[in-house]
This record gives sequence, structure tokens and C-alpha cells, in this order.
Amino acid sequence: MFRLIPKLLTLVLTLLLLINPVHASRDTNSYDGNIFPIYAGNGSLVPPRSSLSTSLENKRTSVLVFYLDDSSTSKAFAPVLSGLKLLWGTSIDITPVTTDEFQGIQVNDPNEEAYYWHGNIPQVVVIDGEGHIQLDQDGQVSIETINKAISKASGLKEPEFSISIKSFNEYNSEPSKEGYTDPRQ
Repeated sequence: MFRLIPKLLTLVLTLLLLINPVHASRDTNSYDGNIFPIYAGNGSLVPPRSSLSTSLENKRTSVLVFYLDDSSTSKAFAPVLSGLKLLWGTSIDITPVTTDEFQGIQVNDPNEEAYYWHGNIPQVVVIDGEGHIQLDQDGQVSIETINKAISKASGLKEPEFSISIKSFNEYNSEPSKEGYTDPRQ
């Protein structure tokens, strides 16, 4: 039995030396896996709970976000989408859509997500329940801009607290001091 222990230790040390550490980098266009659990701390965003056609059929506000898992700008934007999910919950439909499948196709059906994509990532499109576009913007769109569009599209009041994104995968969901009433009081 004592002769087995050095062999097991040798095996364990050999395996530890052969295992390469995992490196994920937000600032590179490398594929690190699904960006939402890695860079936003929210793997529940993908796959989306509903499609645009389902949202429109149910007359719900939909937020389409076009992204790529191997894009540094999409990685940097991922926490904003996770913040929207935190702020709005189930009041709206958030649909993150990877654009890999849209390359080289044209869609003429406004019930399809690809219809709204114009080739840039990230891109945010807020559509009200009637199918009217309330926001269509490329790049690092601020959470405040998106919240205003969601409020206009849904008729719901903007959240009474704010989220500031300090860095990827880190939120401050403390209520802002101005105009906040603690519902527990």
C-alpha cells in the first residue's frame, strides 16, 4: 500500500503540470465561451426565453441585442444586458441574438430578429408590443438610454434605483439616494 502512494502522487503532479490554465480576456476578440456567464455573471440570458415573433404575438416589449461571443465590444457590453435583466425582470422580453447565423442573408419579415440587424455589434433594438422601434443604436449604448426606450415602449415607469457597472461581472445595485423610497418602510 505504501508503494502505491508515491505512484499516485507522481500521477497527480504529472496531471497538474499537463493541465493548461484557462485564460479569458474581455479585451480581445478571442472566443472564451458564452459571454454572458463569463463577463456578465448571468448565464440565464442565453438561450433567450422567447423569440421576437412570440413577443410581438403577445404584445410585449422586446429588447433585441445583437452580439458575437468572440467580440471584445460585445464582451464589454454584456454586463449592461445583465443589468437590464436585473432591473426589468420579466416585465419585458430580452433577446440576445448572436449574429453568426445572419452573415450573408437578407430577411424581409419584421417578425424575425435578423430583419433588424444592420451589420454592427453590439446593436440594441427596443421594439414595443405593436412592433414599433423605439431605439435602434449600435455600440456601447448606456443603460439609461435603453431604460428610457423600454419605459416609452412598455408604458412602465423607469426603475427607481440604478445600477452602475463598475467593471465586467460586477454590479452595484444599491438604490440611488435621490427619489428612492424603500418599499419595506
